[in-house]
Amino acid sequence: MTATTLDTGTAAPPTRERRRSWWTDVWLVLARELRPVVREPFSLVFGLVQPLVFLALFGPLLVGSVGAGLPAPDVWLWFVPSVLVMTTLFGTSTTGSNLQDEMIAGSHERMLVSPLSRSSQIVGRALKEVVPLVAQALLVVLVMLPFGLRPDPVGVALGLALLAVLGVGLGAFSYALALAVRSQQWVFWAVQQTFLFPLMILSGLLLPLETGPRWMQVASSVNPLRWVVDAERALFAGDLAASAVAWGFLAAGLTAVAGLVVGVRAILASTD
Repeated sequence: MTATTLDTGTAAPPTRERRRSWWTDVWLVLARELRPVVREPFSLVFGLVQPLVFLALFGPLLVGSVGAGLPAPDVWLWFVPSVLVMTTLFGTSTTGSNLQDEMIAGSHERMLVSPLSRSSQIVGRALKEVVPLVAQALLVVLVMLPFGLRPDPVGVALGLALLAVLGVGLGAFSYALALAVRSQQWVFWAVQQTFLFPLMILSGLLLPLETGPRWMQVASSVNPLRWVVDAERALFAGDLAASAVAWGFLAAGLTAVAGLVVGVRAILASTD
């Protein structure tokens, strides 16, 4: 006769679950978000083509306008950093639309009931936008080298780090906007477009603000993107000790902190 184990009512000692660190949660979210990019790299390729087309069409106009308010002689050191910041702005400010698609499909709700911390979900999603952007920026720099771009190597590395910090903040703001408007996609795009172009124009991306009216110069002083643009240009030119670099990192850091705070609050509010 086979002996059977009787239930004596005594609870078995609980297994000690290994606690994941916050950084592990961030990595899990980042890996999940990057998986579709790896499977379908078309968006990454298209994101690379866009700034190259812009450089090819707008760059010659700037070269021909040197002396009419534009810096000389290395106009590429002035314009290429601008295009990289613009690519970061365009790429990260639209990422909230992906979250809206997930909310419609129901996958976002499944993420909310997972043991992943809310802050790690926002940070992981924001970093997902930074990885392809940094890769695209590096490729743009390499492609422009045969055309006369001669940036400072250390400045380029610091400039890419600066773009990464800025991208985290802008991506977090975009996700917070998506969480606020939920499935109303037209509201997301209306708000995104309303803020996008004033931020871009008042940053001096395309034309120097020094030749603009006084009110535009004053308005640009409260635009964090303007300080990042100035910092990128100084870094690419090799002026690493310039005050513009410090102001740029401060502006990008404050944008990242503010974006993460708003994003975490938005995701917590969405679970109430």
